[in-house]
Amino acid sequence: MPSKVPDGETRGWIVPIGGAENKENDRHILERFVDVSGGADADIVVIPTASRMHETGPRYEQVFSDIGAARVTVMDFDTRRDCQEPGRLQRLEAATGIFFTGGNQLRLTTLLGGTPVAKLIRARNAHGVSVGGTSAGASILSEHMIAFGDEGSAVIAGSVRLAPGLGLTNRFIIDQHFRERDRLGRLLTALAYNPFAVGIGLDEDTAAFIAPDETVEVEGSGGVTIVDASTLSFSSTDEAREGQPLCMLGLRLHILVAGATFNLHTRTAAAGGLLRPKE
Repeated sequence: MPSKVPDGETRGWIVPIGGAENKENDRHILERFVDVSGGADADIVVIPTASRMHETGPRYEQVFSDIGAARVTVMDFDTRRDCQEPGRLQRLEAATGIFFTGGNQLRLTTLLGGTPVAKLIRARNAHGVSVGGTSAGASILSEHMIAFGDEGSAVIAGSVRLAPGLGLTNRFIIDQHFRERDRLGRLLTALAYNPFAVGIGLDEDTAAFIAPDETVEVEGSGGVTIVDASTLSFSSTDEAREGQPLCMLGLRLHILVAGATFNLHTRTAAAGGLLRPKE
């Protein structure tokens, strides 16, 4: 469960990124992550555990350093025992921003789930520390995580598997590489199982900066697909056999681009700095 925000404090930003964010020319997404993590005073811990590539952590370390973070540390976890080491926990306590790289989200949850590190990251976010991640590192941020599923636009019973995520919030379910890998169907299927949550589908090089007041602010070159199941009037999930198409009535869908917003509490979207939509 998400950690409770102490009286008088403000929750930190939650920043899921759809993957393949620009790290070379226009690094606006990563630059803003540094900004919400303290700017020139940012102290960032990069966790590359989802990736099997040794160069992943050092690459983000270099990018965040080049952007201007005061300190950047790569902290990998090879075993669950690593998640109990006092030195690692102390380093995370000092961080103002924690960033998960891409890779395999099940590797992250298998190694970190239920450990002191996972509990500490939830607590630090509740105390104002920004937590972000890209691709697999975005999927794990919420309580309900898409572990894997079929691609395509069809909504099919049994076509997606959910697993417990890091649990910073229970208000949304993330899917990434969204339009590039045609993942609308599996996000809708996940929402059929859990209509309380808001579905957030992130295109590549696109991020949802979720503010302490639960407003989603879009950054990047792509779009964010918001699926609101709170108005769902009918679902055949309880009747359909595995492999059968699902019927879902009353869903609301928004497509947001940079500058647009969505409030997770009121479930309202706004064009922001874009042209006003026609009445």
